[in-house]
Amino acid sequence: MKLSAEPARIERSAAAAVAARLAPRHLLAFGQWFVTFALCAFLVVPVVMSVLAGLTVNYFRGVSSGLTLRWLAQVWSQYHGSVLLSFEVAAATLAITLVTGVPAAYALARSKTRLARVVEELLVLPIALPGLASALALIVVYGGFTAFRMSIAFIVVGHVVFTLPFMVRAVAAVAASADLRTLEEGAASLGATFVQRFFSVVLPNLQPGIVAGALAVVTLSIGEFNLTWMLHTPETKTLPVGLADTYASLRIEVGSAYTILFFAMTMPLLVAMQRLGGQGEIMRGVDAAHRGKNQTE
Repeated sequence: MKLSAEPARIERSAAAAVAARLAPRHLLAFGQWFVTFALCAFLVVPVVMSVLAGLTVNYFRGVSSGLTLRWLAQVWSQYHGSVLLSFEVAAATLAITLVTGVPAAYALARSKTRLARVVEELLVLPIALPGLASALALIVVYGGFTAFRMSIAFIVVGHVVFTLPFMVRAVAAVAASADLRTLEEGAASLGATFVQRFFSVVLPNLQPGIVAGALAVVTLSIGEFNLTWMLHTPETKTLPVGLADTYASLRIEVGSAYTILFFAMTMPLLVAMQRLGGQGEIMRGVDAAHRGKNQTE
């Protein structure tokens, strides 16, 4: 009987040892999930409450006061010009950063000189400065040109200065990992000119970085407040500046309705651009841009 009981005792001991080892892992996994859900709730709940505030008749009475689209209609009637202007500024900013940022990133990625690294660091300096400081510098230098100061082009220039580093970093990161020099040498050996190599070899391989940079540029341009607040005039009021005005009206329903409008305008754009370039590749490019920002800071 003792011999037959010995294997059972060993099995029980082994099971108890395995359970003892797995218990901390289960507790760790539970803690990780709990922290994750708590953080998500901490970030998402305020957004949901803001959306509800913009759709309720009276925020302080809550949903029981009834739902309405009155505040959305009021915001659209008063600020639809700001919405269109924001997209115009973002489109102009994107066009300029594409024309200037992609060639600059390509040149910086190909060059291994110290001067190229210095230029790259200088390009990302505007990220390290507060938006108000960059805006003040633009006003000091170009504020004397009244027509330029009062035009939408003044805001576009400020947005280009702020967003160009994100385009350059995203494209340069992809260019550095694509071994473009070898690909270009292969194309050149087949008789391709520089223009042919650039458009048929370089740009297709840089597409993930270009889309990543475009995503960063458009979202940053639409959401930029500090710099735009300093540069805008009553005739050049963009989405974030209008949002600040609505909250200054002391009517939280109006400000929340403006937030809903802001989400409705930006979220489809983000989804479309992510699908266009491949979400994984885009996020790697954006991560590269943000790593560059963190290194600068």
